[in-house]
This record gives sequence, structure tokens and C-alpha cells, in this order.
Amino acid sequence: MTDRTISVDYLARVEGEGALKVRIHGWNVEEVELKIFEPPRFFEAFLRGRSYQEAPDITARICGICPVAYQMSSCHAMEQALGISVGGQLRELRRLLYCGEWIESHALHIYLLHAPDFLGYPDAIRLAKDHPLAVKKGLKLKKTGNALMSLLGGREIHPINVRVGGFYRVPSKEELEAFRPELESALELAEETVHFANTMKFPDIKEDYEFVSLRHPSEYPLNEGDVVSSAGLEVPASRFEQAFEEVHVRHSNALHSVRKGGGAYLVGPLARYALNYEHLPPRATSLAREVDLTPPVRNPFRSILVRAVEIVFACEEALRIIEQYDPPESPWVPPPVITSPSEGFAVTEAPRGILYHHYRLDAAGLIEDAKIVAPTSQNQKRIEEDVRHLVGRSVHLDDTALGYECERAIRNHDPCISCATHFLKLDVVRD
Repeated sequence: MTDRTISVDYLARVEGEGALKVRIHGWNVEEVELKIFEPPRFFEAFLRGRSYQEAPDITARICGICPVAYQMSSCHAMEQALGISVGGQLRELRRLLYCGEWIESHALHIYLLHAPDFLGYPDAIRLAKDHPLAVKKGLKLKKTGNALMSLLGGREIHPINVRVGGFYRVPSKEELEAFRPELESALELAEETVHFANTMKFPDIKEDYEFVSLRHPSEYPLNEGDVVSSAGLEVPASRFEQAFEEVHVRHSNALHSVRKGGGAYLVGPLARYALNYEHLPPRATSLAREVDLTPPVRNPFRSILVRAVEIVFACEEALRIIEQYDPPESPWVPPPVITSPSEGFAVTEAPRGILYHHYRLDAAGLIEDAKIVAPTSQNQKRIEEDVRHLVGRSVHLDDTALGYECERAIRNHDPCISCATHFLKLDVVRD
């Protein structure tokens, strides 16, 4: 067999601008590069010199799909630096806001980005012609998640109601009660989504992942917990950089986050599910058993099922919070007077996996340094390994078919490169 280079110049149905290069020599895979070629955006740099109070609004602009994750991580890190504790109903409202983001993000991925791979369509537009009901269900679920983000966050994209210590305004009991019927309808759609995802045909694949996620002693993780792994790691957010490191790679404008020593790991739904299954609520657990989704799930193609189960969880959790809601006396915990430098760390669970923030503040409360490690940068090396394994199994395919299978392997992990989607342009270069 001659040498082959598979080049996917624009990855389709992922959020952002990325490309893939695979070089094959005979029957051996010599090189796999997931290229992220969007220019650096320098958020960490222009946070420096700004007030700690500005961090939630600035970091929310990093992503239009998961702004809540960035806001929550920045808030938790700043609160640790300032010695603020946010509990009670304010803590519950943060989980409620996060539920909205999980619902809309997972629904978008399942129905519009991932389902076409399993049903044989190049995109969601052509999928909708033959399966309009499925796409309408996905859009309705996404609309519910967006509406919940608007209710708590002030708007659905880049929310403006979140602040260090809590919120600028909290909803009334009546406002949340009025939203209950929409969430109950969404829960039914989420259950149907699990059954819909279970109709897909999954290749028989098992990957040896090191799963990494948050773990909380009593709840499925959103905002709080230690960072744990299936290999036995357990550290608080403050020790994240002792266990993980970012490295530059020649082919990407995004850093690769790896275990100290260079090992790849996986964050996201598969990791959360493997490490926190026992904390899922009853309906989510029951549905998982119905579709034989026993943890850990090591087949990346079955991640669509895990995301569907997590939508059920998010709807159940949202309804629980609304049922028990009693408006707090104040919408935020007042910050202390800042008199000395401080440092704060936080990890929360974005839809795609753990999101790490680290800030150093000066004695005036201005940000001296910021570090943000996004889920996709943590998954990049592991995604490349998935593609390498897939190509090794599928090297007999022609270039077009092999390129498409590589794209499918990448989309399993829903990489969020930024917020745009591009269609595929494929060039094949033969040595």
C-alpha cells in the first residue's frame, strides 16, 4: 500500500474552526494532528489589570454555547480568593442556571451535530427533511434550556445577571413556578431523547480512557467537588496544576492539557458518568438501565446516549430546585474589603467537561494573573489517540470514507473550538 495523507481542512459540525491531518505509511498510522487554527483570543491577557468583579462578564464572552461554565468557574475562584462562601438558595440557583446550559448544549449536540453521523446525513438541514419531528424536539429542548438561562442570567447568550457572590437579581417564587410546565415538558422530551439515541447503531469499540471529572460526595457534579480520575487521582481545585500541565504543540493554536508526564485523559459526559453514576436521580438512573448503559462507558460513539441521560438529570434537578425554592433575603453575598493580595482556584463542569480557572489578585482587587484551561484543550490529545486507533482499524477504506470516519470520531467528543460551524473541504495527498 502507498503512503497516504488524509487532510480534512475544515471539520464539519463542530463548534469552531479546526482541521485534521493523518499520515499513513503502508498499514501503519504515522501521524495524527487535530489542528486548531483559530487565532489566539488572549482572554487571560486582557483580564490582567481588571477588577475581580469584571471576571464573570468578561469570561462569559469566551463561548456563546457554554458561557455559564466560564462565569461559574470565575465566580468560584474569586470567592475562594476573597473568602466568600455562597450557600443555600443562591447555591441552588447557580445549579439551576447550570442546568439550563447543560440542556441547551447537549440538545444542540445530540440532534443537530451528532445525530446526522448515525442517520447518514451530511448535516442537520438535510436530516430535518426526513426527520422533522426529531429536529423539532431537539430545538424545543434547546429553547427550554435557553429560556432557563434567560430567566436566571438575564439573557441566553453571555448572561449578564451573574456576579461574584451571587446574582444582581434573583427570581421570585412565582417566576420559577411559572416555568415548571415548560421543564416538565422538557423532561418528557429528554426521556424520548434517550430512546431516540438508543436507536443508533454503534460500532463495537472500547477505548482505555483515564476519565477525569469533578466528584461531589452527595450530588451529580456541576459547580463543586474535587477533581478525581479513574486512575485514583483526587485533588482539590487548588492542586490542579500539580496534577496537570499545558504544553505547546506545533500544529495547534490551542494548548494541550495533559497529566504531568504527558499522559492523555478524557473529560466530559463519559468521565462524569463513569465517576458519578451513583448520584444520578431516579428517572435518569432508570432510563440508563433501560438502554443498558452500564458505567463505565468506554465506547466514544455511545457518548450520545450519556448526553441524553444527562439532559434527563438536568431537567430533574431543575424541577427539584424549583420545588424547594424560597427566595433568599439578598441576591448576593457582599464581598469583604480587600487589603492584601490573594489567590483563587475553581473547577466546574461545563457540558464538555471540567473547566479550570486560577486568578491572582493584588491588594486592590485587580487581577494580576489569570489561567483558564478549557475542556477541549484537555481532550485534544485523547481525541488524537481515538483517531489514531480508528485509522488503524479502518486503513483499508478509501480516502473519502476514511476522512469521514475520522470526523465522526472527533465529533463524539463535541469539541468546542469556538462557536462557529464549517462544512467539510477534504483534500487527499498521496506520496
